[in-house]
Amino acid sequence: MFPLQTTVFARHVPIITWVIIGLNGLVFFMEAGLPPEHLQQISYLFGVVPARFTHPDWAAQAGFPLYAYWPFVTSLFLHGGLLHIVGNMWTLAVFGRNVEDRMGSLRFLLFYLLCGIISGIVHTMMNADSTLPAIGASGAIAGVMGAYLAMFPTSRVIVMIPIFIFPVFFDFLAIFYLGYWFLLQFFSGVWAMTASSDGGGIAFWAHVGGFAAGVLLFGIFLRPKTDRKPCHDDELCNEYAWLPFGEEKR
Repeated sequence: MFPLQTTVFARHVPIITWVIIGLNGLVFFMEAGLPPEHLQQISYLFGVVPARFTHPDWAAQAGFPLYAYWPFVTSLFLHGGLLHIVGNMWTLAVFGRNVEDRMGSLRFLLFYLLCGIISGIVHTMMNADSTLPAIGASGAIAGVMGAYLAMFPTSRVIVMIPIFIFPVFFDFLAIFYLGYWFLLQFFSGVWAMTASSDGGGIAFWAHVGGFAAGVLLFGIFLRPKTDRKPCHDDELCNEYAWLPFGEEKR
């Protein structure tokens, strides 16, 4: 299922969302011009390699800089291929505009980076012995998705599902679409651990950690109520977030 848009109105231009997308695109095009061996070095130096932080003796032998924690941020701007970055940036564009609209640009930037850092820490904790680098913005974007779910659980997400060569369009309640996505990441992470698998190179626990951080921390970063736009008639804002579906707000 490929998300296309949400049904929640946004009043402000999502400046930081577009800046993050632009920076990721710029870094990706810079990566594209590098030979494979240099790309591998960049992934190890600026990506999150769990054993680098959990096994300092191994990290020193491998030549990693000691006490350098920048990968928890720099890894958010590296991607392993065109599909990787397009999928991540598209998802950020779909959900980021509404979350940034409710938080404001500076708060949203801090929230995004914090969720990304937490996702990297969770990935490291759950894969402590891994010597493979984890790169990509999906952990931070998972935090944005978690915040969207917490704020707008009964809004709708319009998705496209390709059936053979034909696109079919559906709309789902956010609580179902994003809830399904989270459970898929969680159980895929559990399966990867029990099966001693690397999950096909997907950092499921980074997604789980980022999503949980978004759900738990979004309220700290919301605009003061006096700065927020009023709800539209067909829109459920925070105070109505858990109103039973089908019941009208008064």
